[in-house]
Amino acid sequence: MENYESVLSWMLSQLPMYQKKGAQAYRHDLSKMEDFCKYLQYPQHNIKTIHIAGTNGKGSTAHMMASVLQEHGLKVGMYVSPHLKDFRERIQINGKYIDKEYVVEFVKHHYSYFDSHSLSFFEMTVGMAFSYFSDKEVDFAVIEVGMGGRLDGTNLITPELSIITNVGLDHTQFLGDNLEAIATEKAGIIKPKTPVIIGSTQSETQSVFRMKAKEMEAEIIYADQEDTVHYESDLKGNYQKQNIQTIVTGLQNLKGFEIDEEKLKHGLKNVVSNTGIQGRWQILNHSPLIVADLAHNKEGLQYVIPQLKSYSYSQLHIVLGFVKDKAVDEILKLFPLDARYYLCAAKIPRSLDIKELDQLAHDLNLDYLSFPSVERAYLEAKNQAEANDLIYVGGSTFVIAEIL
Repeated sequence: MENYESVLSWMLSQLPMYQKKGAQAYRHDLSKMEDFCKYLQYPQHNIKTIHIAGTNGKGSTAHMMASVLQEHGLKVGMYVSPHLKDFRERIQINGKYIDKEYVVEFVKHHYSYFDSHSLSFFEMTVGMAFSYFSDKEVDFAVIEVGMGGRLDGTNLITPELSIITNVGLDHTQFLGDNLEAIATEKAGIIKPKTPVIIGSTQSETQSVFRMKAKEMEAEIIYADQEDTVHYESDLKGNYQKQNIQTIVTGLQNLKGFEIDEEKLKHGLKNVVSNTGIQGRWQILNHSPLIVADLAHNKEGLQYVIPQLKSYSYSQLHIVLGFVKDKAVDEILKLFPLDARYYLCAAKIPRSLDIKELDQLAHDLNLDYLSFPSVERAYLEAKNQAEANDLIYVGGSTFVIAEIL
């Protein structure tokens, strides 16, 4: 493994990766990650962190938080997952991806440990992020939870601030099949005497969060109950309003940090240029209008679909593909009946088989065509669309990744 391409190929193909394979990559305790951090000499203890969990919005929240901190003149690390196009999207400082050389040297240097301890892709990547941010001496690192919270590989940090955006029914095979059980997993990131911001007040989860916060002697603040100023962002999804409120509330409760109003505004308006975020109500073309969005569950789509319907267009074209561990029948029912659908499967093992998706669309009486690839579905939608039509691309992160 002498170069970046060969190292990355080894990382992606040799190790179980939840994003591609699902359940077989899930760990039921943190012992491997704890041992790995000990071996690395606890790099996570050298950095100030902000920890972000939640069913929806945690990626957008992480990018906006990083952008605002960056505008305040700080050196800001950010760890997010999954990546869309480039592995290095996961680990960056002030919008600049981790050096390829660092990735190569890290894997080569620790290869025998990876090999003998059978680390997962996720564990290896989180350890790499902690080490990189420590080596580069960042002022803050914004760390996004991969899934859940309590057993997530990132949950070995002692943050300055914890954020839980919201709780929805996602990853139920791992986290539980009701909101209280899922909230219990996410509450695992609440740390002793560390403020926790809850983005969305939900009757089913309030008592879970309050109990955990009380146990940890942590101040709990509900962002949607705070009287905050409305700020604009260059991320235009309607759902971002709630994320913005969460970030502002978080920054107001970040110990030792003072908000500069102009820098806050500038940070929120320049998230794309500061962090390179993609796939959040991203406009890819104007005539016809083409929008791509990563929303992939009921909670996310309840914001996206009304926004879609609010646009003026002659015909709506929708390119969709899903992964098989989602409640796809429930999700499909949220989409408008008067659209034309172009169904597809992304090139990963977790993709829902096109025949199954075909059957679900047939049962719902959708006007649809099926395609063996994302590329062919997207091309056909573009061929069919007139200048004043709208094309929406979504359903799965991996569908968006293939068209970007």
